[in-house]
Amino acid sequence: MKSIERSAIVAFASLGLIWGSNFIFMKWAAELISPIQIVFLRVLFGFFPILALALYRGVLRKQHLRHWPHFLVMSILATALYYYAFAKGTALLPSSVAGMLSGAIPLFTFVLTALFLKQESINVRKIVGVVLGFLGVLLIARPWSTGAGGLDPWGVGYMILGSLSLGSSFVYARRFMSNLEIAPLALSTYQVGLALFILAVATPYSGLSNIGQSGVALSGLVLGLGLTGTGIAYVLYYYIVQRMGAVQASTVTYLPPVVALLIGILVGEGLRAMDLIAMSAILVGVYVIQMPVRQRSTGVSDIRN
Repeated sequence: MKSIERSAIVAFASLGLIWGSNFIFMKWAAELISPIQIVFLRVLFGFFPILALALYRGVLRKQHLRHWPHFLVMSILATALYYYAFAKGTALLPSSVAGMLSGAIPLFTFVLTALFLKQESINVRKIVGVVLGFLGVLLIARPWSTGAGGLDPWGVGYMILGSLSLGSSFVYARRFMSNLEIAPLALSTYQVGLALFILAVATPYSGLSNIGQSGVALSGLVLGLGLTGTGIAYVLYYYIVQRMGAVQASTVTYLPPVVALLIGILVGEGLRAMDLIAMSAILVGVYVIQMPVRQRSTGVSDIRN
């Protein structure tokens, strides 16, 4: 195995671990500050590594500013609203459940792309994948359960909102930004920077210092969610896209739900057999949707989807 391949695999595994651990960090922080304050600090500490790398590589251009409306939309869909919905959902749910529900993001992305971009070919296999995936979401949410054994429906709703928001951002980016010829690192810098501005205006600062009451929660927020979960995660993602290709890189979304579930077990959140079945249904559904179609005549994979 070539060294460059080994480094890409290490980056791939690291990114899955980083994203999967985000949920427990959000859970710890939610005990001391509000979800919007969590997101503000996360974006604040995550923005600087992205900005530093963008400046180092010289990818920022003044002429890019004419596209600011697109950057603004992406800052809301792919950062501010997405992060807030997940922080709010995680505050209301066990971190393991929130992490498992996040595994449905590719399902929402596929459905939205098929509805609004018409770039996804609809066939029986993909319909089965979507149905299987959303069945897993339903089994995790278990809306039929009430009382002590049930989950907070608002928490589930916020996780779905966050997934829809991020899925919508992919559709918007493909439709309006794919031809802008702006480096992905520059797009991320503008996106996260505008999100930081929005959050700085919208966030109430009263009680923000409460996060300092717990060194573990503070470290998890600043280092886990901010520096690593937002800043370094962007760098790792672009690295594996460059080294492994977009299709292979997208499979990193399989790892965070598994990591979140394992961390939840380690911190004593418990595990139901149904949760394992449900998560498996989601991951298999995502795999079925993303699985390339084999051309019988040539044996070449069709990666248009």
